[in-house]
Amino acid sequence: MASTTFSGPVTSTNGFIGALTGNVTGNVAGSGSITHATTVAINATATATAAQVATGYITSTSAAATAITLPTGTLLGAALSAAKGTIFDLYIDNTGGASSVSIVAAVNGILSTAGVDTPGSFGDLTVAAGVTGLARYTLMFSSATAYVFTRTA
Repeated sequence: MASTTFSGPVTSTNGFIGALTGNVTGNVAGSGSITHATTVAINATATATAAQVATGYITSTSAAATAITLPTGTLLGAALSAAKGTIFDLYIDNTGGASSVSIVAAVNGILSTAGVDTPGSFGDLTVAAGVTGLARYTLMFSSATAYVFTRTA
């Protein structure tokens, strides 16, 4: 079937089939799973590049404690083409690691109020090693160059 381009609102009563590509605005609802085709490994203490974080999935298999500093709001905002209201999820996978991974805030990357008020959950910046070593951080941009982040899983 050939590609089709629509102009104006499009409504489907039975859903859409296939991959959604391009820019989407408005409300999007659905079910299913998200697959990160690209992941990046950070196995030693470092500042993650904006390109690494933009993959949305970072793994660590280090035997030593590792600290990952998030990129500045300016660099990450540019990599994600972020604007005020952009929301981005970052997954940290330390299931193959033998020691903890700590997430460190950067310039214009601030732990949210929920994280500060409830450090044991929303502000948990340590990802354990082993089978429980998965975490999701949600980054919310307040401008093209600044974000707050919260642990959401």
